[in-house]
Amino acid sequence: MKTGIETHGAGILVVDDDASLASTLREFLAGEGYSVEVALSAAEALAIHTANPHIALALVDLIMPIMDGLALTDELRRRNPDITVVIMTGYGTIETAVDAIKRGAEDYVTKPFDYEAVRKKVARLMEVNELRERVSQLEKNLERHPSFENIVSLSPGMERVIDRARLAAGTDASLLVLGETGTGKEMLARAIHAASQRARMPFVAVNSAALPRELAESELFGFRKGAFTGAYADAPGIFSAASGGTVFLDEIGEMPKEIQVKLLRVLQEGELRPVGSTRPVHVDVRVVAATNRPLSELRSTLLREDLYFRIATVVLEVPPLRARPEDILVLAQHFAGRLSRRYGREISLARPALELLLRYSFPGNVRELENLIASASAVSADNPQTITDKDLKPLLGAGAPAAAVPAAMNETFSMEQMERLTIQQALRVSEGNRTKAASLLGISRDTLYRKLRQYQV
Repeated sequence: MKTGIETHGAGILVVDDDASLASTLREFLAGEGYSVEVALSAAEALAIHTANPHIALALVDLIMPIMDGLALTDELRRRNPDITVVIMTGYGTIETAVDAIKRGAEDYVTKPFDYEAVRKKVARLMEVNELRERVSQLEKNLERHPSFENIVSLSPGMERVIDRARLAAGTDASLLVLGETGTGKEMLARAIHAASQRARMPFVAVNSAALPRELAESELFGFRKGAFTGAYADAPGIFSAASGGTVFLDEIGEMPKEIQVKLLRVLQEGELRPVGSTRPVHVDVRVVAATNRPLSELRSTLLREDLYFRIATVVLEVPPLRARPEDILVLAQHFAGRLSRRYGREISLARPALELLLRYSFPGNVRELENLIASASAVSADNPQTITDKDLKPLLGAGAPAAAVPAAMNETFSMEQMERLTIQQALRVSEGNRTKAASLLGISRDTLYRKLRQYQV
């Protein structure tokens, strides 16, 4: 028996009211190694699809009673935009089959079947589906495991931060990441961990401000059975659980001073003492701390001086979004593209919407921009959907101050200038690779070439 490309669950659905033909086609495809389901009506096909929404390919007869192949194609595509539909038709209805392709079918095959042609066509389509699944999985993995390549930015200021972070990732030095809320401090910390020799070990994020004062010590350093009421068994604590990896301490300035003393010992000696224990425990962790407080306040008031110098071996300051307006364009397009893939429909931003975003101050930084695009997308089912300035205005903070225009852009600043500068920066970051630059900008290569001619770049 030949082996085809297998998919999850029922890979292929054959829909034909001719039971003999459907059975023959199933036996042929099963002989090629595929998992096949058969439906003798559109209603049965929809029931099978409901039970197994991961069907990759549907071979649908064009002429069927009650609901024909065109109507079934529409319904299958509505339920699952990623499903591939191939219409089965006689020679006399090829014109209608072409119409089906316009409505979302991928291809058609003619009856009586040329089984060699069917085999090649199905193999090609299933291979495309497998590649699509792999890309989808890679995107999910990238979202779960951020790297420096996942940080979407074109601004020189952010690029300098990333370059410095790359260098620091190759060491075991403790890091302090400064930046306003929503600038992406944790994402940067995760990228540093992913690029370090500790990448295969745990990354554990802790919000220091969210730790209850009376439980902070036991949560971080663990405890022994009987140490306090409710301690029915030993617990390792966050630092022991992350041994070999990285602990990200967000809002480090909110950590109680008595806990800071114990943290200092972890950094200096590589050991801790669980609550209720008389013996120290060795741990090997890298600490990346973060705060939205000013560095001067952190050093003079919030942290013990000795801990500050241990934590701040390398200091990285993530600039706010309003200080890197070129990133507003590329991030907005990036978030729209990601939502397009998630919802299975095309989502983009109109020019007035981008101009509005460029004038906004973004007190919530990148996180606020992402939420704005998500909110505007969530209240529409249009395909394609173009987000306008009218969609965004109700979502912006009331009376939010306009962003300051960088001095380099003077009074003649315009959307055209901003777009031109962004394209130039994308080409610089991609070292002149236009395909990569187009990908960074979230546009097609043809669109990039058109804009290069338009702006004479």
